[in-house]
Amino acid sequence: MAFDGITIANLTYELKQTIEGGKIAKIAQPEKDELLFTIKNSKAAYRLLLSASASLPLLYLTETNKKSPLTAPNFCMLLRKHIGSAKILEVSQPGFERVIELKLEHLDELGDVCRKRLIIELMGKHSNIIFCKEDGTILDSIKHISAQVSSVREVLPGREYFIPRTANKANPLTVTEEEFGAAIRQSPMPLSKALYQTLTGISPIIGEEICHLASIDGDISANALSDMELLHLYRTFQGMMADVREGNFSPNIVYEGDFQDVQDDRLNGTKGGGEEEGIDWEECAPVEFAALPLTCFMGANYRPRHFSSISRLLETYYASKNTITRIRQKSSDLRRIVQTALERNYKKYDLQEKQLKDTGKREKYRIYGELLNTYGYELKGGEKEFSCLDYYSNKEVKIPLDPQMTALENSQRFFEKYNKLKRTYEALSELTLETKKEIDHLESISAALDIALQEGDLVQIKEELMEYGYIKKRHAGAKKPKITSKPFHYLSSDGFHIYVGKNNYQNEELTFKLATGNDWWFHAKGIPGSHVIVKSEGKELPDRVFEEAGALAAYYSKGRDSEKVEIDYVQKKSVKKVAGAAPGFVIYHTNYSLVAAPGCKLEEV
Repeated sequence: MAFDGITIANLTYELKQTIEGGKIAKIAQPEKDELLFTIKNSKAAYRLLLSASASLPLLYLTETNKKSPLTAPNFCMLLRKHIGSAKILEVSQPGFERVIELKLEHLDELGDVCRKRLIIELMGKHSNIIFCKEDGTILDSIKHISAQVSSVREVLPGREYFIPRTANKANPLTVTEEEFGAAIRQSPMPLSKALYQTLTGISPIIGEEICHLASIDGDISANALSDMELLHLYRTFQGMMADVREGNFSPNIVYEGDFQDVQDDRLNGTKGGGEEEGIDWEECAPVEFAALPLTCFMGANYRPRHFSSISRLLETYYASKNTITRIRQKSSDLRRIVQTALERNYKKYDLQEKQLKDTGKREKYRIYGELLNTYGYELKGGEKEFSCLDYYSNKEVKIPLDPQMTALENSQRFFEKYNKLKRTYEALSELTLETKKEIDHLESISAALDIALQEGDLVQIKEELMEYGYIKKRHAGAKKPKITSKPFHYLSSDGFHIYVGKNNYQNEELTFKLATGNDWWFHAKGIPGSHVIVKSEGKELPDRVFEEAGALAAYYSKGRDSEKVEIDYVQKKSVKKVAGAAPGFVIYHTNYSLVAAPGCKLEEV
């Protein structure tokens, strides 16, 4: 799944058809490494998302708006000052690189026409958005790269912009047959790898596709090709590049799934001829995407899903990943705090458990003391051990003795050991219980961080960490943040309302405020997870509702990656709050159980 040169070429082609010649109407910077442009062209408005995220660089047209910070970052302010109403003269892709350049025209403070360049580099961890003068002098960038960070190129105001040539690769659009043959022939690596190692903008999957179209094994050594095979490979490659030049793109995602049922329906005439009809794509796993057809994926388990535009494809594929990546970045500090506290408590718990195990000898010392009190009159003094009948077990035991002490003194010594271990046991039993409760609490917070999807979801988690002393409390008089996060709300297939808590506070509210006595309560057995409430409205629930609620309880738990999760469920009236426990911690003594596959197939209300 690569953001390769062909995907960038498709994006460039699409942007030429939509925003080239348009005027920038609005510039926002919703994230520290992300911009959102609103562009008007031919009475139509477009939103262009540009992200230089190291983990997920993106660029596509979208209909989704994003909330911007109250105070715009400096880079955003600079862009607004210079190109806030600029015209987009040209969209281009330099040298088939993973780079898109926007050439812009605007009026300066004196009303003179000026030109600028906005360069978006989509190169993994090296991604950046760079704003330059027409002559290539860098005005600013969304990420500053100094000589200490990169010895190849500095990206700082005043420096000259250039694309670093770290690999000696040929441009696929201009490479001749001789250059192509020489580059491939000198490579001892597998053919598919040689293609993407010697040609700019070619990804591994496109290398495989070229070999597949040419009917040549991609695993054979590149320098083992015959002249005829090399010529055929070049012509196949040129056919693909001709499609790129002419804009004959076919954006598609290849999914893996069980498509046999759909095929049977078509053969029986029960489905229409549409390629996507009858397929629930959310139930299938995306394998690869590309801007050109991927015929190398063969077999009944693979099916391409075609898109009208590359932007639609990228938004479909990356939308959920981008959301998860962003929220993980925002929650990283909270995760670190929770993980540090968990590791500290794990070590403490292990040590307490070991010490508690050592106190298991205490009863033996008590018995030794009692036996010496009973039979000690038989001792003459100076013995190192004493054998006698243990009247508790009716077995003979050997009691080790200090020969310098009398029977009474040895007995007292054993009773002192017993009393010391008894006190240690009583103290450790309480401490171990408290440590286990703290671990359970922290693991529940960790589970809540895993299912957080919005910044607002983190607010309540942070409040809980403050309340329990893991984060320093805000100053007296400081304004409390507004709580915008709400529980998940689903409608079952039979019309019953299902609520899922996102964190401990919401779990507490759902169970003890929203739910009434005859509503049903679900939770993953023995692992941290969300409380799931099904509002029964005084009706008897169909079996399907129990299955759907159980699947949600499994999905919103630490067991969401398991194939099956055991779920406890009971009517709310049987669920009790534990006095003094953290929010969301409950007890119940009678319950039903079911086994569910984690899943979230219901639509959110």
